[in-house]
Amino acid sequence: MAVSKILLRAEGLRREVDGKAIVREASFVLGSGEVVAITGPSGAGKSSVLRLLNRLDALTAGRVLLEDVDSGKLDVHELRRRVGMVMQQANLFPGTVAENVGYGPGLRGEVLRDSEVEELLGTVGLAGYAGRDVSGLSGGEAQRVSLARTLANRPQVLLLDEPTSALDDAAKLVVEEALRAAMAQVEGACLIVTHDAAQAARLAQRTLVMREGVLRDGAAEPEAGGGDA
Repeated sequence: MAVSKILLRAEGLRREVDGKAIVREASFVLGSGEVVAITGPSGAGKSSVLRLLNRLDALTAGRVLLEDVDSGKLDVHELRRRVGMVMQQANLFPGTVAENVGYGPGLRGEVLRDSEVEELLGTVGLAGYAGRDVSGLSGGEAQRVSLARTLANRPQVLLLDEPTSALDDAAKLVVEEALRAAMAQVEGACLIVTHDAAQAARLAQRTLVMREGVLRDGAAEPEAGGGDA
């Protein structure tokens, strides 16, 4: 689909740990309404790129612009609300499904109505699960609760880090359906990291390939008047 405007721009991202470059260079854009996948071999730095986008890890060089604002100037909690991330593992908190879904808004003093929780759970195919204890969920169900918990923050950018890698084939297809529904709810852009090229083709509108810590996107070439990172 056509990109109406650039929502997020990554310029020359680099991440070093103990002198070793985990991400050598990553430059790309996400347009409003886009679903983009990043694929590549294990160890290429794909997941590390996602962690740089909402400051779970610190940049060594480069910058991330969210609606033309340097994300480094934003409050980190506000940034992570606007750029939400679903990890490979669900990492749910002890308690009920509803308590997990309402966690993010609760940190801001907001209380989700029962109907809002139910709507979010319906989006990910878990209608009626609000009162269940998370300890009894399957892996696929837990991952979908994690997805609903992220959606509760109404992110502008949804980051998905190998969201089905720990699931069997049957659960993977169920979660993919939930991902499609979730991505349709995000009024911004989605970026999914996956080692599965077929999954990237099913879920994304375009795919970028990362190799040896380098990710370049032709759409991210600086426009006239743009500066280097």
